[in-house]
Amino acid sequence: MGKRIVRYEHDGIHWGLLTEEGIYPAGQFDTLAAFLEHGAKQAEPAGNPINPEHVTLLSPVTTPAQIVCQGANYSSHREEGGLDAGRPPFNLIFTKAASSIAPPDTEIESPAHVTLLDYEIELGLVFGKKLDQKLPDDFSALGDYIAGFVITNDISSRDIQFAENQWYKGKSFRTFCPTGPVLYLFDKDEAQHVHDLELTLKVNGETRQQANSFQLLYKPEETLVELSGMMDFWPGDLLMTGTPGGVALKLSPDEMNELLNPFEKMDKKMATLNKSQEKNEHYLQDGDIITSEIRSRDGSIDLGKQTNRVTFLS
Repeated sequence: MGKRIVRYEHDGIHWGLLTEEGIYPAGQFDTLAAFLEHGAKQAEPAGNPINPEHVTLLSPVTTPAQIVCQGANYSSHREEGGLDAGRPPFNLIFTKAASSIAPPDTEIESPAHVTLLDYEIELGLVFGKKLDQKLPDDFSALGDYIAGFVITNDISSRDIQFAENQWYKGKSFRTFCPTGPVLYLFDKDEAQHVHDLELTLKVNGETRQQANSFQLLYKPEETLVELSGMMDFWPGDLLMTGTPGGVALKLSPDEMNELLNPFEKMDKKMATLNKSQEKNEHYLQDGDIITSEIRSRDGSIDLGKQTNRVTFLS
C-alpha cells in the first residue's frame, strides 16, 4: 500500500502521514521536492497522531513548480464544448501559473470582471524524479517518474479564455488551482490505478461531473513520452490530465469554431459567448460550494475531499 501524505499548518507548517488514527508528523520541509527526497520514505505511523480537525490542510504541491495541463482529454468534455468526441490528432497542452495553487479548502476568489466562472475537476500527477530525456515510445513504467496522485480543480474564466483566446490568463488567477488535500504516494505496483480512478465534483450538493480516468483519450504514459521529447520536469512538478464532461460551458460546433478563430474580432467573440451562455445557470456564483473527490473503485486509494467556497471580489 502507498502513503496518504498531507501538508498542514499546526504550530508551523509540517508534512504528515494521514491514517485512520489521524496525522502522524513527518517533518518540516520547505518544498514538496525536499519532502520527496528526504522525508517521504521516513513517513511512518509512529508517535502520537494529530486530529485532522485541529489543523489547517494546505496544498501538498508547493511553489515554485511547473503546472502542465492536458485539455479536452475526455470525449464527454469535448462533445459538450462543440468539438468532435473522438480522440483528436494531437494532445492539447497548456500551462497554469504556479501562483494559482491554493489549499484544498480555500475560498476561490474570482476577480470582479470575470463573468463566466467554471470548474474542472482533474486528476493531478506529481513528479517524483527529474525527467530530462526522451522516453521510448513503448514507455509504460509510470512509477519511474510519477510519485503520486492528487486532486486538482482547473478553475477557469471562460470569458477570458475564449473571448481573448488566453487560456493561461483565464486559468491562472490566484486560487484558481485548489490542490489536495491528499497526495497519494503509490507503490510501483499500484501505478496501474491511474487508469481506474473515479472523479466526482458537486456544486451545492448537485453532482456535475462524474467519470473514470480510464476514459482519458491521451493516457498518462503516452503523454509523458510526448512531453519528454520537448521539455524537462523536476520533482514536485504537476501534470493535470484533463477534465471530464459536466462543466458549465456548453457550445455548439459553430460557436466553438468562431471562438477559436484567431482572426475574429474580440467584441464579436464576446457577443457570441454571452448569447450562447445567457440561459446557462451552471456557472459558479458567489457563495457556491464546490466539493471534489477522487478515489479508486476498490477503495484502496482515496485522495480525500476538497471543499471550496466561491467568492466574487468587489
